[in-house]
Amino acid sequence: MQRTEIADSIVRATARLEENPDGPRTWSWVAASVWTDRMLAALGNGVRGGKWHSLINKVYAPQTLWAAWQRVAANHGAAGIDRMSIERFEAHAAFYLAELGQALRESSYQPEPVRRVHIPKGKGKTRPLGIATVKDRVMQTALKLVIEPIFEKEFLPVSFGFRPGRSCKEALRVVDQALKDGYTWVVDADLQSYFDTIPKEPLVGAGPRKDQ
Repeated sequence: MQRTEIADSIVRATARLEENPDGPRTWSWVAASVWTDRMLAALGNGVRGGKWHSLINKVYAPQTLWAAWQRVAANHGAAGIDRMSIERFEAHAAFYLAELGQALRESSYQPEPVRRVHIPKGKGKTRPLGIATVKDRVMQTALKLVIEPIFEKEFLPVSFGFRPGRSCKEALRVVDQALKDGYTWVVDADLQSYFDTIPKEPLVGAGPRKDQ
């Protein structure tokens, strides 16, 4: 397939997906307790300077933490390094969420180390998996609820992986249509053990300095 054909296929796939308007105000997956209609309208229209400010107060807002906790509880995940189970957290959820919110407000929040487990990957290999504590998972989910729509607005329609409201079936429909349009080349690329082998020191060092 020539480069021009590749570009054309991307444009055509994008156009097909955008035939049905999918602006932020139509996103059913957005947490209504976090993103108001006014905020979604601003996201769709574009904020001044292209920057969002004062997002941390939305992360530690009680309604955001509660919505995050409900999602974490629904996953029924395992306990982290502190051995706090979903059931134990649920018994005193109001207290733990208030404690977490206060730590975030005061900038004193510190995540716990993750509990490392290994799960089978086939052919005798295993894949390391880090299990965060329930409280840390609530914080991570609260952060995701706040910032995900902002990033989602920038993603291309031809991207499907790990995105809300999208699935493998939708991706397959685009591939099926491309085949019907006469495109027969498929390129599959994967970086083996990328997250296990990527040098992490340069990434950490590239972060913002405390004095900035």
